[in-house]
Amino acid sequence: MTKEIWLNLPVKDVQRSKAFFEAIGFIFNEPRSTGNDMACMYAGEKKFVVMLIREAMFAGFSKNNLTDTGQSSEVLISYDAESREEVDTIAKKVVTAGGTMFGEPGESQGWMYGCGFSDPDGHRWNVLYMDFSKVPK
Repeated sequence: MTKEIWLNLPVKDVQRSKAFFEAIGFIFNEPRSTGNDMACMYAGEKKFVVMLIREAMFAGFSKNNLTDTGQSSEVLISYDAESREEVDTIAKKVVTAGGTMFGEPGESQGWMYGCGFSDPDGHRWNVLYMDFSKVPK
């Protein structure tokens, strides 16, 4: 049975990407990181693993061309926030750390509040606070 699942993302500069994600609050597992080739970061309380992998190495692993994230999206990575205020704080940290907002913080469908940003390599992320007490029945 599967013990763990993780997300692998190609990045141009592992150290630049690592600095960006540290600035917005992610933590890294240094023993599972390999300098300029790969960095292992954790997302959430359950420590979902996201591997930031140098593009050439990623292409070798995947045996496929990389997506041009300036022209298309390969995935939208979403994670939750504890409050609307946390969404706003993350959005500010993203801009300060060098990310790009593609969706400013705002309400959606009457029960979600979130924002969307691109990391320095153009991968798209979505941060949501969800008030399940307001979900339409």
